Amino acid sequence: MIFHVTLEHAEDGWIVAECPALPGCVSQGKDEEEALENIKEAITAWLWAEDQKAMSAVKDDGNREPVVVAV
Repeated sequence: MIFHVTLEHAEDGWIVAECPALPGCVSQGKDEEEALENIKEAITAWLWAEDQKAMSAVKDDGNREPVVVAV
């Protein structure tokens, strides 16, 4: 998948990376390269957490079986 991120220079010299499509998905790094690597990890973690929340809400009614799909 492809996500757009924003990079902003903070007053303390760090670079803040944010993924606007995923509310609250923010990271930072000492430079742009580190910030981009860190936001990739944050995006992965954000998506995993949302998947876990969704799966916990699905009740096993016998008609639906969860299947894992890699994208």
